[in-house]
Amino acid sequence: MVPVSLIQRLERAADLIRQHPLTAVGAVTTGSLAVVLFIWVALDRSKQSHAGDRPSLMDLLEQVESDKNAKSPPSVTSPRAPRSRSWTSPLAKQCTGIDSALRSRLNELKRTSGSWRTTVPIHPTNFGERFSKDSYGAPLDPSPRVVVMHETVYSLTSAINTFQTPHPMDEDQASYHALIGLGGKVVDIVDPLKRAYGAGNSAFLGEWAVTNPRLRGSLNNFALHVSLETPESGANDASTHTGYTSRQYDALAIVLSDWIDRFNLTPAAITTHRHVDLGGERSDPRSFNWASLQYRLSALGDLCDS
Repeated sequence: MVPVSLIQRLERAADLIRQHPLTAVGAVTTGSLAVVLFIWVALDRSKQSHAGDRPSLMDLLEQVESDKNAKSPPSVTSPRAPRSRSWTSPLAKQCTGIDSALRSRLNELKRTSGSWRTTVPIHPTNFGERFSKDSYGAPLDPSPRVVVMHETVYSLTSAINTFQTPHPMDEDQASYHALIGLGGKVVDIVDPLKRAYGAGNSAFLGEWAVTNPRLRGSLNNFALHVSLETPESGANDASTHTGYTSRQYDALAIVLSDWIDRFNLTPAAITTHRHVDLGGERSDPRSFNWASLQYRLSALGDLCDS
């Protein structure tokens, strides 16, 4: 049985529709839309357990607004190396005036290198692979093209012990490709095809490689490092010491000559830690005699094409 009050309300509504037909149509349309939306929301809520991955109407509206305001992420580029520092090599071209006796002596040393040259393994945290891309995805040329000369400051044994000690933190890692003792003994530490950690914040002719985004760039990725054992007089922070021995210069010339030939380097690519260091803290190799190296490399024929 239909209540009387409901019948009376329906009769009034019918009278209003007859008197205002256009208004009634608009109201019915609006009301229908509201009913449809109400039913859609009700159904959506009732079926959440069966359509958990279906977005709600509010989710869709928020997504549209988010897409409108979204911005492309800023592009990240590799940090640029500092302004290039010019390098004029002290090694001059020399095709004449060669000391034949010195040439014979150095060639004999090369022939008997097994008696004064050895390889010592170090801990793998102190060397690594050369990178073909930097930390930002930019391509790198990992081929060796600069030689950096250093000194140990303390003994050869002390340097080797340091390199054989694990250093899990990048900031503490250190190594050279080769060490040269006061008596002319050469200790090969890192394969030249691998990356030795001879220089920290460094660059050569305006080039470095950033291989750790937490640290500034260095030239280790394309450098070869050789270090001379420091004489006892250099175990301090003085700017000079008594210098290196004749046997050290002999061995150094042979090591460098091998790298020049193997990697097609020019003598102008041989530089010092002092020159490539960007922190202004390195001065090695102190008391280095470039004339002694010139004398030997010319005897080996490595300065005629420079």
